[in-house]
Amino acid sequence: MNNSGLVWFKSSYSGAEGGDCVEVAADPGVVHIRDSKAVAGPVIHVSRDAWAGFVRRRR
Repeated sequence: MNNSGLVWFKSSYSGAEGGDCVEVAADPGVVHIRDSKAVAGPVIHVSRDAWAGFVRRRR
Protein backbone atom coordinates (compact mmCIF):
# COMPACT_ATOMS: atom_id res chain seq x y z
CA MET A 1 0.00 0.00 0.00
CA ASN A 2 1.37 3.41 -0.93
CA ASN A 3 1.64 5.75 2.07
CA SER A 4 2.80 8.82 0.15
CA GLY A 5 0.60 11.85 0.43
CA LEU A 6 -0.77 10.87 3.83
CA VAL A 7 -0.93 13.49 6.57
CA TRP A 8 0.44 11.92 9.75
CA PHE A 9 -0.23 13.18 13.26
CA LYS A 10 0.83 12.02 16.69
CA SER A 11 -1.90 10.14 18.45
CA SER A 12 -3.30 11.73 21.59
CA TYR A 13 -2.78 8.30 23.16
CA SER A 14 1.01 8.58 22.82
CA GLY A 15 3.03 9.19 25.96
CA ALA A 16 4.11 12.72 26.85
CA GLU A 17 7.73 11.66 27.42
CA GLY A 18 8.27 10.88 23.73
CA GLY A 19 8.92 7.17 24.15
CA ASP A 20 5.50 5.95 23.05
CA CYS A 21 5.01 7.86 19.83
CA VAL A 22 2.28 6.46 17.65
CA GLU A 23 1.34 8.36 14.52
CA VAL A 24 -1.84 7.88 12.56
CA ALA A 25 -3.07 8.97 9.15
CA ALA A 26 -6.43 8.32 7.55
CA ASP A 27 -7.73 8.07 4.04
CA PRO A 28 -11.33 7.35 3.01
CA GLY A 29 -11.32 3.66 3.91
CA VAL A 30 -8.26 2.95 6.04
CA VAL A 31 -6.41 4.22 9.12
CA HIS A 32 -2.63 3.86 8.94
CA ILE A 33 -0.59 3.47 12.14
CA ARG A 34 3.19 3.70 12.55
CA ASP A 35 5.93 4.29 15.10
CA SER A 36 7.08 7.90 14.81
CA LYS A 37 10.64 6.83 15.59
CA ALA A 38 10.64 4.51 12.54
CA VAL A 39 8.72 6.41 9.86
CA ALA A 40 10.26 4.32 7.08
CA GLY A 41 9.41 1.14 8.96
CA PRO A 42 6.28 -0.96 8.89
CA VAL A 43 2.81 0.54 8.83
CA ILE A 44 -0.29 -1.18 10.15
CA HIS A 45 -3.46 -0.64 8.10
CA VAL A 46 -6.87 -1.10 9.75
CA SER A 47 -10.42 -0.23 8.82
CA ARG A 48 -11.95 2.93 10.21
CA ASP A 49 -14.40 0.75 12.18
CA ALA A 50 -11.53 -1.22 13.74
CA TRP A 51 -9.74 1.99 14.72
CA ALA A 52 -12.93 3.46 16.21
CA GLY A 53 -13.41 0.29 18.26
CA PHE A 54 -9.82 0.46 19.50
CA VAL A 55 -10.16 4.09 20.53
CA ARG A 56 -13.44 3.40 22.34
CA ARG A 57 -11.80 0.56 24.31
CA ARG A 58 -8.84 2.78 25.33
CA ARG A 59 -10.99 5.40 27.09
